[in-house]
Amino acid sequence: MVSDNYLKMKTGKTASTNLIAADFQDLGHSLKRLGNHVIKLTLGSGLGSTLLQWIASVAAIYLLVLDRTNWRTNILTGLLIPYIFFSLPSLVFNFLRGEVGEWVTFIGVVVRLFFAKHYPDWLEMPGALLLLIVVAPSLIADTLRDSWIGAVICLAIACYLLQEHIRAAGGFRNAFTKSNGISNTVGIVILLVYPVWAIVFDII
Repeated sequence: MVSDNYLKMKTGKTASTNLIAADFQDLGHSLKRLGNHVIKLTLGSGLGSTLLQWIASVAAIYLLVLDRTNWRTNILTGLLIPYIFFSLPSLVFNFLRGEVGEWVTFIGVVVRLFFAKHYPDWLEMPGALLLLIVVAPSLIADTLRDSWIGAVICLAIACYLLQEHIRAAGGFRNAFTKSNGISNTVGIVILLVYPVWAIVFDII
């Protein structure tokens, strides 16, 4: 015969286990709601776009560095300059568009004009980018750059570079399998993410 105390203990343990399970379930739902709210807040405040701008700009600069080292193809990598122009985060863009950027650009132009032999080739692209940032009209720098038009230009550049890279690599498969091409492919694919995100978010 089972004692009453034993039944009470067993019932108490079962009830405690059920309460703990219910608490964990509530905690899971709360964390899920918190995650959803964080994602919505991030999207709504533009933090997602800013983060992708940073990633896209770093990827474009990375591809420029590769172009000067081991990416020897006929791809028009000069298109990365306008891509960086349109995708550069506002914090960096406004800093370079200010007096600091003007002085650096001025010194670069003087060195290029009067000391051409001492002007390294790898500085041509960064110099062109700085010059573009400093002299760009306000209509382009302040209005078009932060609109969907800038995102469309970035998307067109990224798509063009991707198809040119695939063609130069000898096909889609080679672009993703060859050791000397996969790093370029990944960099170009990253370039696609920011403009697609910006266009979709602008539509929504």
